[in-house]
Amino acid sequence: MDKSEKIFVAGHRGMVGSALVCQLESKGFLNLLVRDRSELDLRDESVVAKLFAEEKPAVVILAASKVGGIKANIDHPVAFLLENLQIQNNVMDAAYENGVRKLLFLGSSCIYPKFAPQPIPETALLSGPLEPTNEAYAIAKIAGIKLCQAYVREHGANFISMMPTNLYGPNDNFDLETSHVLPALLRKAHEAKTRKDRELIVWGSGKPRREFLHVDDLASACLLLLEKYDSPEIINVGCGEDISIRELAELVCDIVGFDGQLSWDATKPDGTPRKLLDVTKLRALGWKPSIPLREGIARTYEWFLANYVR
Repeated sequence: MDKSEKIFVAGHRGMVGSALVCQLESKGFLNLLVRDRSELDLRDESVVAKLFAEEKPAVVILAASKVGGIKANIDHPVAFLLENLQIQNNVMDAAYENGVRKLLFLGSSCIYPKFAPQPIPETALLSGPLEPTNEAYAIAKIAGIKLCQAYVREHGANFISMMPTNLYGPNDNFDLETSHVLPALLRKAHEAKTRKDRELIVWGSGKPRREFLHVDDLASACLLLLEKYDSPEIINVGCGEDISIRELAELVCDIVGFDGQLSWDATKPDGTPRKLLDVTKLRALGWKPSIPLREGIARTYEWFLANYVR
């Protein structure tokens, strides 16, 4: 990419967007277009269209979305479906109408069927029923993928879609009502340690297996795809290794320094039994992650202590 090109990072305040801004700036991409929610509501079609018409970005990274863990998805399916559709539709339409050279859409590994083959290849999309606990979010992301591909097919646009695995890192959401499993475990373990509790209750059975990628590694993969990938076919982004939720909880407790007992609330849902992405396509482009899970969690805990704990 030309380092003088204007790049719009949608969602720059979020975990992914902020990591992308840092990565781009460190590589010398300084012509970045960013807007706070107070300045730009991506759900508002006219406001988005006005921004694109005035600023004319050459590259768009669509990292903005409404996200949350199992509880948030179960409680608010309308918002997860409607708001994500609004954001995606508005940004992609404005990008096409204003001649954007390339757009990168960030999907999610939850687009794949609940019982997809493991590791999950990109061809598993739409091959079976989704996991019910995050179906609304998954359907919105699938619609985003299909809209990207439709712009490519009908108008020749260079719109690409990447499917990240479970992400974590600085600027993650640590709200226990809406967070994903890893930041939730970090906060719970920290608070249990602070209170000197002897027990930490974790949702589910601990048996499901998940793959986790540090957000800085995701950001480096985004830059590589913007440079080297131009296919409308989706591409997975992950580390290629998974861990059980029980193992994850034990690792988090060790890093945080909580030495009490783990208890499992089997009345709460487990979600998909296993979710490990097949990253063969991405590895063939020469990319691999650089941050081991233990190191990444330790760095995230340091950020949590410095920025979240009051």
